[in-house]
Amino acid sequence: MLGPRPAVALGVCAATASALAAAVGDAVPPWSVALAAALGVLAFLAGRRSPRPGPALAAFGVGLLPPVLVGAGAWAAGLFLLSAAVALPWLIGRSARQQADLAAAAAAHVHLRERARIAHDVHDTLGHELSLLALRAGALELAPDLAEGHRAAVADLRAAAATATERLAELVALLRAGEPPPVDPAPEDVETLVARAVAAGVPATVDWAGPRSLPHLADRTARHVVREALTNAAKHAPGSPVRVRVVNTGSATTVSVTNAVPAAARRGPGGRAGLTALRERVRLVGGTFEAGRGDGGFRVVATLPHEGGP
Repeated sequence: MLGPRPAVALGVCAATASALAAAVGDAVPPWSVALAAALGVLAFLAGRRSPRPGPALAAFGVGLLPPVLVGAGAWAAGLFLLSAAVALPWLIGRSARQQADLAAAAAAHVHLRERARIAHDVHDTLGHELSLLALRAGALELAPDLAEGHRAAVADLRAAAATATERLAELVALLRAGEPPPVDPAPEDVETLVARAVAAGVPATVDWAGPRSLPHLADRTARHVVREALTNAAKHAPGSPVRVRVVNTGSATTVSVTNAVPAAARRGPGGRAGLTALRERVRLVGGTFEAGRGDGGFRVVATLPHEGGP
């Protein structure tokens, strides 16, 4: 109980006992003053190191034995000293422990949220860019006027980009902390995201129904949905047509991204993590999310309610 510095605890007990003895004089026996000082230090350490009151109650019981053995006349002074020497120090020690636990929990929470934020940023930026890089390299590899030596180099580049994408997915899986990461606004709108995919070789189209201006949360979430769906389509179904459709009804916006699925397409480890994150992001804004095969392709649909809507 005294911990790694018993000499310090002993010195505190002796100093406290001397001060109490000088203060009370002959009002109480000297042994009870020394016992009160020792119990005070022990009670503080019990409260500081254990949230349970058992050690403090045990110290109180041990300190209660001498007054009982001496006689009924010592009860009043004994109880007073024990109350002051055990209860108050234990409460102070317990409060110190709770403050330390709260500070440690706050630091751990900040650390976990920072890991989640980093994983989110890495997945949304580097993952998207690496997938487009692999897609561009694949398109260049099929160019008919490319020399065979250059074709082999481009093939190596495409394979390296694909490997980097898979390793990035593993890193993101390690960084994710299991709680929703803080959302960050993306710089591109839906049309820009589709245009960049088309420039990279993805045969994507986009069409709107309803007003183009969306509320902030719906607009931000719609961009994340389109970005993730385009990245997955480029990774798992390269060369397949992709259709992006946005329907704004005034009270909600529905975003759907549909792509054909080649027979040889397979889903890598990164796609499922991205869809899981999308589902959670849509849920946090009060929307609904669906993703799966249907009508000969793979379809992602998110319905996002508008702020203040029904």
